[in-house]
Amino acid sequence: MSETVPPPTPVERPGPADLSSGVVRDEARRAAVWIGMALLVVGAIVLAQPIMLIIGGMVFAIILDGGTRLLGRVLPIGRGWRLAIVTLAGFGFIGWVFYFAGTTLAEQAGALRDVVTAQANKLFATINEAGILPEGGLSNMSGQLMGGVGRLTSAVSTAVGALSSIVMVLVIGIFVAIEPRMYDRGFAWMLPMARRQGFYDISDHVGFVLRRLMFGRIVGMVVEGVGTWLMLLWGGVPMAALLGLLTGLLAFVPNIGAIVSGLLMVAVGFSAGTDTGLWAIATYFIVQTIDGYLIVPYVAKKTVDLAPALVLAAQLIFGALFGIMGLLLADPIVATIKTTLEDLAKRKGAAPTAEPRPKKSKA
Repeated sequence: MSETVPPPTPVERPGPADLSSGVVRDEARRAAVWIGMALLVVGAIVLAQPIMLIIGGMVFAIILDGGTRLLGRVLPIGRGWRLAIVTLAGFGFIGWVFYFAGTTLAEQAGALRDVVTAQANKLFATINEAGILPEGGLSNMSGQLMGGVGRLTSAVSTAVGALSSIVMVLVIGIFVAIEPRMYDRGFAWMLPMARRQGFYDISDHVGFVLRRLMFGRIVGMVVEGVGTWLMLLWGGVPMAALLGLLTGLLAFVPNIGAIVSGLLMVAVGFSAGTDTGLWAIATYFIVQTIDGYLIVPYVAKKTVDLAPALVLAAQLIFGALFGIMGLLLADPIVATIKTTLEDLAKRKGAAPTAEPRPKKSKA
């Protein structure tokens, strides 16, 4: 009778309930990381609009904070009073524009729409007569364009939605600008204590960069708006005030804003004649040259150097993902990400601090 060999005893491994095991804790950490990343992606998709409003409020808070700091250089009073002065001055200027120029600009806006529509129809008719595009190509292209614009502006598709979004951005920005350090401490509280000082340093640097970036952007908006208005007025181009205002506002969006304002300017110029159309083209190139070769390089030198192609790609991606708010905020978001990554790389490179090098002996 042969002796049966007993089966080998299975090796017992820790299960999910064995939280005291280091293996289980490591696996739980890995699972938490992947689950957190999945939830972060889902949250970014579902909560895209609120996230963009919060980021917009933070950018507005940075603008208010920069104005408050700048005013402090010439007016040595409390921060609260300086913030109140900057806020009231900003809202007062907007109210003045709407009060004194609202009726005129509204009339010009209606005329601008008619002029642009007429010029677009002439252009499409010329392209059709030349046979550049196949039959039905223009209609398909216009349908795709309007579909893309519809997706881009879906977040603010109604006047009520746009107004409520603007109010939320303003409220968030004012509250954050009143006490920015409180929100820094609240976010740092969720980090390990060993990493909090690094977070404060990076947060201060990002705030410094964005303040300079927004200041340069506002200077560019003023220069482009006022310069366009004066040159168009000098050349006899119709609706010079409205075109100057639109150019200044669109200057907040690099690359795309300049293209849109240029197309509007040229369309209105040629509607009044060939001479005014050529003057509008010259105005566009002169203003954009001053902004592109004087203001933008100076701002980039003082803040963070962003490649134009990188900014344009970010605008397209954020515009497709998050609508008009993503398009407007692409530039500061890219600047924030780049500054943060550069600071993290510097800190990581300086982390393994070696012993001080011995001084070279004077032989």
